Amino acid sequence: MQKDVAKAISTDEDRQKAEARAKVEALARDLGYSLAELVGTETKISRAPATAKYRHPENPALTWSGRGRKPQWFVEALGAGKTAEELGIT
Repeated sequence: MQKDVAKAISTDEDRQKAEARAKVEALARDLGYSLAELVGTETKISRAPATAKYRHPENPALTWSGRGRKPQWFVEALGAGKTAEELGIT
C-alpha cells in the first residue's frame, strides 16, 4: 500500500510539473520569448550532422547520408540502372 501511495504522489508531482512548464512556456511565448531564452539554457539537444555515404555521379556537391527520405537524384539513378554501391563514397 505504501508503494501505491508513493507512486501516486510521484505521478501527481510529475503531472503538476508538466502543467506548470506548459503554463510558463505559454506565457513566455505570449511575451515573444522562448523558455530557453528566459531561463538561459537550451532545451533542445542538437546532433552532429551525419556523414555522407552516397554522392551524385555527375554533381559531387549532392550527397546523401543514407538517413531519411531518398533524394530524387538517388531514386533516378537507381531507376537508370545504377546500384547503391556504385553511388557510395569510397
